[in-house]
Amino acid sequence: MSLSVLVVDDQAVVRAAFAAVIDAEEDMTVVGEAGDGAAAVRLAEELRPDVVVMDVRMPGMDGIAATRIITGREDACRVLVLTTFDLDAYVFDALRAGASGFLLKDVHTSELLGGIRVVASGESVLAPSATRRLIGHYASGAGNGFPAGSGSHGLDGLTGRERSVLTMVASGLNNAEIAEEFGIAIGTVKSHVNAVLRKLGLRDRVQATILAYDLGLARPNPPGGPS
Repeated sequence: MSLSVLVVDDQAVVRAAFAAVIDAEEDMTVVGEAGDGAAAVRLAEELRPDVVVMDVRMPGMDGIAATRIITGREDACRVLVLTTFDLDAYVFDALRAGASGFLLKDVHTSELLGGIRVVASGESVLAPSATRRLIGHYASGAGNGFPAGSGSHGLDGLTGRERSVLTMVASGLNNAEIAEEFGIAIGTVKSHVNAVLRKLGLRDRVQATILAYDLGLARPNPPGGPS
């Protein structure tokens, strides 16, 4: 089944270029294009794409505000933020707004397409520089109080195994690695991850990681420190 994608960028040439690359893929279809946040919000509601590829800096409503509205809807589509500007504020604001991914516009085409597929599958993707900034933010102690989402942050409803899975997700392990660690099937890990997200009211693994940092379940290494 083809993934439906909405491309949002205020520069028509850039928008057309991204749309052409995405539409050329056999498993993807560009269902619409928008030049500003307000149009993105309207088209996301009308077209219900699987993924919105969202620019940040646009006239009128910017991409962060549009992302917040789109991801706040029931049965919301997923948003992959794509921007020229590698700034801390954009990374953090995009994640706060509910984006499932953050990549730079100079990313290789294969990484962009891979990012769309990852986000559509319910996972999350971050540019390496964004990951370093996020980890550095928490390692410095500046991350306290950084909200992970609108859901409940109480852990009382999690089982012991679900809490352990949350800690491993925050440590950067993928499902296969967690399955190997526990000696269980990957499908079982997926079930645990889905249960954690559902119980805590989180959208994806990015928000789960942020929450784990906030609650002290995971302690990121400072950039350049031991892994």
